[in-house]
Amino acid sequence: MRRSTIIRDERSVLNVDAFDIRRFQEIFQLSEELQRVREESGFPAIESLLRDIWASLYKMKPVVRRSDVPASLELNRTFLRELMQQEQFDRYRAYTKLDDLTSAICTSIIGDKLNGWLMEIQEGDAELEQQLETVRNLQDEWAMDDIEETVEREATEELNEAAAELDDKLDMAFDTNRERFANMMDEAMDETIHMKEGLISLMGGTSTGKGEADMRKVPLREKLALADKLAADQQMKTIAEWAGRFKEIAHRKKRKEYIDAPERRGVMRGSDLERLLPAELGLYTHSVAKLEFLRKFAEGETMQYDQKKRADSGKGPIVFCLDQSGSMSELDNQAKGFILALLSIARQQGRDVSVILFSTAVQRFTYSKGRMTAGELARMAKTYAGGGTDFTVALEEALQVLADSAFKKGDVIFVTDGEETISEAFADRFNERKKEKEFQVLSLVMGKDPDAVSPFSDRTFHVTDFDEEGSYTAFEI
Repeated sequence: MRRSTIIRDERSVLNVDAFDIRRFQEIFQLSEELQRVREESGFPAIESLLRDIWASLYKMKPVVRRSDVPASLELNRTFLRELMQQEQFDRYRAYTKLDDLTSAICTSIIGDKLNGWLMEIQEGDAELEQQLETVRNLQDEWAMDDIEETVEREATEELNEAAAELDDKLDMAFDTNRERFANMMDEAMDETIHMKEGLISLMGGTSTGKGEADMRKVPLREKLALADKLAADQQMKTIAEWAGRFKEIAHRKKRKEYIDAPERRGVMRGSDLERLLPAELGLYTHSVAKLEFLRKFAEGETMQYDQKKRADSGKGPIVFCLDQSGSMSELDNQAKGFILALLSIARQQGRDVSVILFSTAVQRFTYSKGRMTAGELARMAKTYAGGGTDFTVALEEALQVLADSAFKKGDVIFVTDGEETISEAFADRFNERKKEKEFQVLSLVMGKDPDAVSPFSDRTFHVTDFDEEGSYTAFEI
């Protein structure tokens, strides 16, 4: 059954305004995780609570209201007070303040933790379980659109009375389980930070310190969709970890492409400490301007000398052929992380990329200027062919890609662990086309004898997996 994306309960125990209500509604409609938490929650006024949790993390100065709080929301106020009184809460807000994505991720995780905490404290407590059920039922009746005015007053009074009793009960639970509650909130923030790092690894660039700035360019819909997939899929988390590692390696490789030239070729924005303009460094030494400098530096917006090689602009498209036969399955998550690192380089350099996944058949994914949406990322991550190995079908597909004018003078990266052979006639034809189209083939052979790729490769590296120096040569293409 499809979940509702509408938040009907606009009540609050925080100093929220119309913007907060509207913005959270937009986020809730985009987030399957928040919708799932609402559906699975045993908390009576969960809609209002989720928005208040988000607002407590997002707003500059969230405050729990002291008056004008409906008695039926006393339970929410108790929870928000406990959350915001945590010793680490202000430290958490350094990550979430004015960041609607991180606030949304943290809200869904805290909501999950709250659901787990409620289940723990009501286990074996039949009275508490019954009180929760009573308040939930009364809350549902109160929210009915067509309820008559007289009945509404009676229902509200009954709800307020039941909620007050439940609040007293849970107040005692907080007193006796405060340490457990604090630990759960710590876990929620750790998971949030890990999730945000995963998103940056998947969708950010290769430049150190620019992950946050890169993420700002991605539409919120895509970021939330990817966050939902990360939360629910261990494979995506593993791919994110590999992508983060390989992007760091790609960044180090990329740094070698800069030269310490005696003359500088203009000015650009960035966060390379060695190339910052003296005027920018001067801001760091000034007590008033220091914070502004740090903000610009963290976002890659400080002014620096441009010393990039002129040769970089001439780099062409990339065709990445990945063997997905059954024997490569254990390396697939590594391979996907490697591809994402390669795409991040292509995105920075404005290069088209075609990924060909092959076994005895092929599937092709094309990314203009290295750009990939969250949906495309998830689709590639979940694609695995399995079966046998056929070099010919992969190389034929690569030739078709290179025949496209957009891929003129592209280069091929060919990855396999197979010992497949190609016919001499096909090898001759392929090499003729290679000379005609002016492309080269770099082959990475995983663990097997590399001779199988010799007939069509210009360079070959024999490695055991992607996390070896020989594999990193692909980042220099």
